Amino acid sequence: MNFPALPSSLRRFVASLALLPLVFAAGVVQAQAGDALPPRATAALAAAVDGAHRSPAYRARDGARHPLETLAFFGIRPDSTVIEIAPGGGWYTEILAPYLHDHGRLYAAHEPADGSPGQQRARTAFRDKLARDPKVYGRVVLGTMPTSAFTDIRPPGGADAVLTFRNIHNWIEDGHFDESLRAFYDVLKPGGVLGVEEHRAPAGTSLARVIASGYVPQELVIERAKAAGFVFAGSSEVNANPRDTKDHANGVWSLPPTLRGGEVDRAKYQAIGESDRMTLKFVKPLRPSR
Repeated sequence: MNFPALPSSLRRFVASLALLPLVFAAGVVQAQAGDALPPRATAALAAAVDGAHRSPAYRARDGARHPLETLAFFGIRPDSTVIEIAPGGGWYTEILAPYLHDHGRLYAAHEPADGSPGQQRARTAFRDKLARDPKVYGRVVLGTMPTSAFTDIRPPGGADAVLTFRNIHNWIEDGHFDESLRAFYDVLKPGGVLGVEEHRAPAGTSLARVIASGYVPQELVIERAKAAGFVFAGSSEVNANPRDTKDHANGVWSLPPTLRGGEVDRAKYQAIGESDRMTLKFVKPLRPSR
């Protein structure tokens, strides 16, 4: 198929819809991430993904991280109020900030300003990134990610979405996964979405192995989100990678972009690519479940 008039990311997205049918199983939609957005919103999101402001190193990861399909699956619209949890260096911020700039609002829940030296450096680097391009990032609200509750992020009326990308293994190791889920539940408006992307472990993987490897069983995430009050709304295989055997010497950090093993088996890990990842959507019910 050829779509010469469309941005490159939108051409890939449209072409992919013809390849991956919807599968209905056990009352849960498992789909190619897509149909949640109207065409105009999809085009605006594609323009943000293809924006010239994005750093080349981040753009190089699009083929592994599928930002257009992932955000469309979560149903993020240009007028959404979104909290991005632990944005790191701003990989998704580079897309969300311009997409939400005119009609929505992006809150970035970063490391605490009074945290460890490493946390302070990460937050300062992110803050400086926002300051360097106010045209793109001038409306982003920088706050602090919660362990038990949000302290400085309180969207009026609640957020439309809370998004987390490859963070849950850290919260399990730090011992506040359940508390963080409850904080996400509380900050969302009724009907709001929790969007999760995380490295996926084989079913039944022990917590010790989760901490050592960085891979988390999908059923564990669903179970704990439900315990926090969320309804499981669906999953997408858009970020699946069947080449990932999940048995690497340095866990998920063996793979790109970290490549912790250096030159040892580097070509092997580059051929595998980024990790196999779950992409899950949860909804805060209109009536409280807890």
